[in-house]
Amino acid sequence: MSAEVISIGALLVMFVVGTVLPINLGILAFVATFAVGTASLGLTEDEIFEGFPAKLFVTIVGVTYLFSVARRNGTIDWLVAAGVRLVRGKVELIPWVLFLVAALLTAFGTFTPAAVAILAPIGMNFAYRYKLNPLVVGMMVISGGHAGAFSPLAVSGALVLGLVDKTDLQVSAVALFSASFVINLVLSIITYALLAKRPAPLVEGAAEAADDEDLAVSGRPDWRQWLTLACLVALVVGALGFQLEIGFLALAAGALLALVDMKRQEKAVDGVSWSTLLLVAGMMTYIAMLEKAGIIEEISGHAAGLGAPVVVALLLCFTVAITSAFASSTAILTAIIPIAVPLLLSSHLSAAGLIAALAVSTTIVDTSPFSTNGALVLSNARGVDTRRFYRQVIGYTGGIVALGPVVAWGALVLPWS
Repeated sequence: MSAEVISIGALLVMFVVGTVLPINLGILAFVATFAVGTASLGLTEDEIFEGFPAKLFVTIVGVTYLFSVARRNGTIDWLVAAGVRLVRGKVELIPWVLFLVAALLTAFGTFTPAAVAILAPIGMNFAYRYKLNPLVVGMMVISGGHAGAFSPLAVSGALVLGLVDKTDLQVSAVALFSASFVINLVLSIITYALLAKRPAPLVEGAAEAADDEDLAVSGRPDWRQWLTLACLVALVVGALGFQLEIGFLALAAGALLALVDMKRQEKAVDGVSWSTLLLVAGMMTYIAMLEKAGIIEEISGHAAGLGAPVVVALLLCFTVAITSAFASSTAILTAIIPIAVPLLLSSHLSAAGLIAALAVSTTIVDTSPFSTNGALVLSNARGVDTRRFYRQVIGYTGGIVALGPVVAWGALVLPWS
């Protein structure tokens, strides 16, 4: 049996086991990483450890810890109340406000995970306080981030356009941005229409706890909340303006706030979602191992040699969607566009259409709990049955993986084939 079959087979087995049985998928992934990596792929332990997502680990710990501190000193409550006043009490508009803010942040240069890291904790608190469906809120934050992610000023947009510039192809920056924005907007409209009124998977007593809170928080913040707001502003400026690592900034801000309010912040570390971290770290380590061994490139290569260009284009869209649900979208885009170039040069397919379809297919599945964005939503959800919410996110992502590539291909590739 080939190493490729063993690797993908192990991935499917642990995904099924981790979803059906009450065992953290991250544990299975770490075990499989060492078993498959050493026995089948011939990698050393050091090579396997290189795939551990240290940056993602620090980002999730830092952001969730900082917002745990902010929640305990009342800053989140104040922000929630201020946000509701901003939409004049129409809390049903909050998901759309978050969508637009996320799109603006990424369109003007914020890396999508950084925008989601800033907005997901706030959005999940809105959902908890006002009984909004947390799945809708979280997914619309992510979709908003990707709606703006392929502007010429955005990290992902600059990456794709830079890769294309190295070839003989020409892709309009406006076409790339417009395709991503429209498809993510349509996805958000459908998500809101179908799921906004559905009940959240609350833990017992969570609804009552939300009801018991004072929903009419008003007045000026106290000195702790002013300091917290200043730290949040510094976090945004440092991450967006100076490209500093958001995880370390968040940890520093959280530590400062804890030091000036130690009695209240004694258990703030409990707000870090350790089970989510284990799940994400294990899965990303496994996928990184597959990338290092060349398995992902082999799969994409097989897809590129299967026949009619328009069919191959669809297969490529599915390949990147499935892979990106478990791995870095940036890495997948970097790998897949060079593979698509020979197909475009030897066919009549629209370069702008296929590149945009691949970009959308790669990023639209970042709702997955195994991606940075999905993990941030999952780890910041409040008052929900974590396992049921995890299954909801998985189900939602499964629908996107199944339909997203078809929609992107049908809208962007097929009309010009």
